[in-house]
Amino acid sequence: MDHVLKIRLNETVKVDQDRLGALYAQLGEAAAEDVVCRAMEELALRLSQCRRLHSAGQWDEMRKCTRSLIAISDQIGMLILARVAGDVIETLDNHDIPATGATLARLLRIGEQSLTAIWDVQDITI
Repeated sequence: MDHVLKIRLNETVKVDQDRLGALYAQLGEAAAEDVVCRAMEELALRLSQCRRLHSAGQWDEMRKCTRSLIAISDQIGMLILARVAGDVIETLDNHDIPATGATLARLLRIGEQSLTAIWDVQDITI
């Protein structure tokens, strides 16, 4: 045990620009920006809430919170975030607590990267 391997966990996240573009086309620029900003606030809040619920062992509430992440992230083109949230729900449904912790950690990483990615996309005119 002389060597310790440090694994860097990094995944590339992308925002579905077609979905985001459709939202802008449907609602107009001002309304779409409002929707995206509110969605980002909700995502940040719910990610934090999922972490807190996990720490408290409140599995049913955590499942509801994670489920809401899917709808919000899907609406603004964060498809990877939605998929990983689905993975968390699957671990909860299987009562696999160690896997839930691992997938939640991944969800939190992807969530943070996705929120950064959406800011980068908003700098581009759609």
